Amino acid sequence: MEPTLEPSLEPSSAGSARARQDLLSRTALGVFRLNGQFLSLSEELARPAGLTAAWWQVLGAVLREPLPVAGIARSMGITRQSVQRIADLLVAKGLAEYAPNPAHRRAKLLRPTEEGRAAVDRIGPGHSAMAARLAAELGDAAFAETVGVLERLAAALDTLPAAHDAADAAGPADPAGQGDPAGSGDPAEAADPTRRAGV
Repeated sequence: MEPTLEPSLEPSSAGSARARQDLLSRTALGVFRLNGQFLSLSEELARPAGLTAAWWQVLGAVLREPLPVAGIARSMGITRQSVQRIADLLVAKGLAEYAPNPAHRRAKLLRPTEEGRAAVDRIGPGHSAMAARLAAELGDAAFAETVGVLERLAAALDTLPAAHDAADAAGPADPAGQGDPAGSGDPAEAADPTRRAGV
């Protein structure tokens, strides 16, 4: 009897590449959806305290220590201009204030005022209740694992080259639309993923 060959457990290189692209697309769309869900949830939690989700996010970034606008933008993953606009608004409303920066005379530090800290504190009960509800749905271990996976994903993306560098290394673009995280081939959706993800 001739020996039978076991089927290969390794996918072909083409199949593996397609599977990885599918994983990237699903990850991107999942994160876009989560972004919309968390923004909506944050608005609901912040509203009773007289804040918006964006105000809460910026105030939260400087609760432990004052930071320059550029540092807040880096920690939040958004543009400096967006943070500057919100910071100026918080200062105008008395929720935050600028302080001298010993390390950089022009880049002032943003810190919350007592009124700003009190506003964030008013979010605490609703935030605690939502955390308990989510932990009950996921389970504490899965909740912690989810946080760890998201943190590893963010750290991995930080180490990767810019998207245009990766595209140059990969060769010519795929006319089928592989550059679109959703794989739709629609340039408008590739440029603005929130159109497809419903954020």
